[in-house]
Amino acid sequence: MMIIIVLVACVLFGVSWANYRYAQENPGGNDFLSRWAGARYFILNGWSPYSSQTTEKIQNMAYGKAADEGQDKMLFVYPFYSILIYAPFSLIGNYALARGLWMTVLQIALLLIAGSSLSLTKWKPPSWLLTLILIFSLLWYHGFRPTINGNGSIMVALFIVLALISMRNDRDIAAGGWFALSTIKPQMVVLVIPLAIFWAIARRRWLFVISFFSTMGLLLAVFSALIPNWIVQNLNQVLAYPGYTLSGTPGEIFTEWMPGIGERLGWFLTIILIVVLLIEWRFSLGQDFTWFYWTTCLTLVITNLIGIRTATENYIAMFAVLILVFSLMVKRWKRYGGWLIMLNMLVLFIGLWAIFLFTIQYRDQPIQTSILFFQLPVYLILTLYWLRWWAIRPPRVLLDQLRSLQE
Repeated sequence: MMIIIVLVACVLFGVSWANYRYAQENPGGNDFLSRWAGARYFILNGWSPYSSQTTEKIQNMAYGKAADEGQDKMLFVYPFYSILIYAPFSLIGNYALARGLWMTVLQIALLLIAGSSLSLTKWKPPSWLLTLILIFSLLWYHGFRPTINGNGSIMVALFIVLALISMRNDRDIAAGGWFALSTIKPQMVVLVIPLAIFWAIARRRWLFVISFFSTMGLLLAVFSALIPNWIVQNLNQVLAYPGYTLSGTPGEIFTEWMPGIGERLGWFLTIILIVVLLIEWRFSLGQDFTWFYWTTCLTLVITNLIGIRTATENYIAMFAVLILVFSLMVKRWKRYGGWLIMLNMLVLFIGLWAIFLFTIQYRDQPIQTSILFFQLPVYLILTLYWLRWWAIRPPRVLLDQLRSLQE
């Protein structure tokens, strides 16, 4: 046991050192910088992370001056209680060191997301495939990008998976707490949490409802005591956010591509997806966890296409959906499932990175193009319904196939 502990410690030290050296030689990580500095100035100086004073300091750290027109304004944006996860790093005065350690935490979180997602489906892939899945979780585009940028979306994705595992295991108090913590990026869970609440009410799982709302109430009360009007300050930054960021909804992207009808196409897609969700939510109410889990996965995907402003960094939450799809492939095609999964991972890995590298734009830092907004969600919607279609044909029905995930 001692040897294992020493080996793990050595690996963590080596990874952290490599991340620190990377952070030294490659300035950036702006997603982390805004929250690290916002938390640091609050803890050490008592400044609101939403204040113009804090924002000016953050911009000077990022650009050496105030942000120019069109540049990222480096606003804190997150709910005030998000400093709970940034506070330990904000006490480190060396930004490169803090960023390097944060990247290590995010890499550990990626592995935990992969392992927890496998646990959620109760799928145990062979060692060779498990190794590939873990490597893929670290290096695929939608895992690697938020790690380099230091985005908190990885932690939110982990909280979501832990909440779902807690719900499956009837640990409703823990599930409510994890879902409350996931609201540090509300746009990622704005649809999933209402689904979970409605499903819990339909199943009379009142502890989950009480736990979620009491945890949220506690977070809001404690941090409102520190800065009474932080919610208003946060909302002002949220409203300002679209003015300096890249397009973050299908409607905005379609409008860039097709100015004449793009906005209407975006609204049409939103209406269609809302109808789909309402139907699937209605079917899932009162059903067991396996049905709810499939609907949750669909909701996680559609959240990014329904017109709610998002970013591809948030797509890491769909890794759990990817694992569900892979597990269903194995259950449907036992003999060839592993090779089919490997092929899918290869296509996703090479395809997403190739699109990024061939379409990258350079400003003050490399910028991805909006085309990367669609590949993963479309792939997952098609595969979720493709496997659902196979599942509802004889000799199995959908519920039987999904229930098999718990066996």
